[in-house]
Amino acid sequence: MKDEFQKMSFDQKLSYLIDNLKDLPGELTKQGVEVLLQAGEVEYAVVLARDKGMTARAIEILVDEGDYLWAALIAKNAGMRDESERLYREGLGYYIDMEMYGRAVSAATALKLPPEEIQGLYMKGVEVECRTMNLDQTRCVLDYALDSLESAILGRDDELSREIVAAIDEERRKMAGQDQTTNKMSEEKADENADEVTANTEEQKSVKKKE
Repeated sequence: MKDEFQKMSFDQKLSYLIDNLKDLPGELTKQGVEVLLQAGEVEYAVVLARDKGMTARAIEILVDEGDYLWAALIAKNAGMRDESERLYREGLGYYIDMEMYGRAVSAATALKLPPEEIQGLYMKGVEVECRTMNLDQTRCVLDYALDSLESAILGRDDELSREIVAAIDEERRKMAGQDQTTNKMSEEKADENADEVTANTEEQKSVKKKE
């Protein structure tokens, strides 16, 4: 089969690999992985390498792609627990640097980090998401995040929990102050618009009288 495979065009090889991924002869595994990667079929390449016992290659591919979560899971399922933990930790740092906080939370959860650290990552994720939202959307997300954080430490009375509660209360006071300022500015703007409309109306009446 190896000789026949070599005679195929690139597109034929790609089609053959995808169609026969689970039943591919072992002699074609290494070359098959590289062909799939060359075609941009990363997931197929990883699955082929993983299922054919090329665990290290599968992990290497995923790390190059920045997919530490899948890489760590493959290592764990292969009985490589120390390697799995190392990948989760490396991935955690990578995802934080890339501001991919959803994945960072997953990595932190897999590492069984303290709840307050996971909540901190969650809050950072909310902060990043809020950058692309308008004020109303941002406020809703922040309210939800603060409620979630408060629920997570409910019933705890240690120093860290008290500090978090104090921080939540302070954040809510700031938000309330911002709401008051925004409402006041909106009212002032509405009054200005009303005065402008009235002035324009009076001016139009005056012009009509002169005519």
